[in-house]
Amino acid sequence: MRRLEFIAAARRAAGAVVCVSLLAMAIPVLAQTESSLPAATQPVAPITAGGVTGQSSGLSEGVVVTVNDEIVSTYDIVQRMRLLIVTSGIQPSQENLPDIQREAVRSLIDERLEMQELRREGKTQKFDLIASDAEVNDELADIARSNNSTPDQLLSQLAAQGVGAQTFRDQLRAEISWRGWIRGRYGQRLIIADDQVKAFQKHLEAEAGKPQYQISEIFIDASRAGSMAAAEQGASQLIAQLQKGAPFAAVARQFSNSPSAATGGDVGWISTGEMPPEVDHKLDDLRAGQMSPAITVKDGVYIVLLHDKRAGGTSTLVNLKQIAIALPKGASDEQVAAANSKLSALRPKLSGCDNLDKETAKVGGAVSGDLGEAETKDLAPAFRDAAESLQVGQVSAPIRTDAGLHLIAVCGRRHGGADALTPEQIENRLYGQELAMIAKRQLRDLRNSATIETR
Repeated sequence: MRRLEFIAAARRAAGAVVCVSLLAMAIPVLAQTESSLPAATQPVAPITAGGVTGQSSGLSEGVVVTVNDEIVSTYDIVQRMRLLIVTSGIQPSQENLPDIQREAVRSLIDERLEMQELRREGKTQKFDLIASDAEVNDELADIARSNNSTPDQLLSQLAAQGVGAQTFRDQLRAEISWRGWIRGRYGQRLIIADDQVKAFQKHLEAEAGKPQYQISEIFIDASRAGSMAAAEQGASQLIAQLQKGAPFAAVARQFSNSPSAATGGDVGWISTGEMPPEVDHKLDDLRAGQMSPAITVKDGVYIVLLHDKRAGGTSTLVNLKQIAIALPKGASDEQVAAANSKLSALRPKLSGCDNLDKETAKVGGAVSGDLGEAETKDLAPAFRDAAESLQVGQVSAPIRTDAGLHLIAVCGRRHGGADALTPEQIENRLYGQELAMIAKRQLRDLRNSATIETR
């Protein structure tokens, strides 16, 4: 079930849905600035994508890049630039066109490498790993529905901005094929162990008292940009566009090198220590709705949008069971002592909540009951003290109340509040993170072994 839920989520999160989810709101930037965007025969800034070797006199008609002898043409690059501009809401200018061009080239190179690997693997396995036209059509229909549109209307909107239908379909086909292969090859082998989930839960509990921040991020990887200076320059260009109104989620989807790009940069709620120290320092200074300046870290540059912040100290919920022997408020010392003797003798026989009912049934006058889940702060003082001091599976010493004498067993404990995650949710999150990192490593290895040249 977990895999099916993740796959359903990944189809929208890691696919192209976010890519044009803001298309209906996108400013028709190409129509307004057509003179700023290069035609296929107009030279622009040289291509200097990370990992690409060789010299280029600029974007000119014909072959521009070869990826293991496969051509990326001028037309391909201009089309991808147009698609990036339309789907990110960025206003093209002579200042940012080189960065848009570099990102277009990088994304096209990555897709060529992915598709080459899929064809090679498919030939070895004698199985077609490339997404079919029907799968691409289904994805296109999902995207159109998310924009309250039809596939034909969506493609017409793109065509009006100079983006050919085949350009968009090719991007979709590469994304569907690559994530399907990664999931098929590694998904079933990927096991999130219980100790990983428990470690994550303990981390959440340890961080509960710290301030928490709801953020989105854009990360520019210095190695992918070619240098730290290039990453800083690219981040500055993106910040300028974001300040002019480009949607943060759309820009993150197209330009961020973090796995969160698949969800428009959305990271959710985090605590201090989950981001690099340089980012943590800036979060304290931001107000809700404010965007950070470029934040340089050891391997790249972050841009962070703070949606909300809150103080730590979320509630703790415990699941309790009890064993009780009824005693009136005015019971004699002998009656209390007799009940205490019974419960004290029963306590060592209990294995947490597992055999509580069975063992209680053997003790005359004792009854067991499920107290359910409650916040510790809402418990009676004597029960609260026991619940806070006991670990899951432990049983308290006898507790005297006006109703009788009780043993309290803690059957479960979890964090409450808006950011509370169930074990299954934690497992899904860790599974998605691991799968994203595998995909990133696979693509890095393909780049390192590829022959990529500019002409």
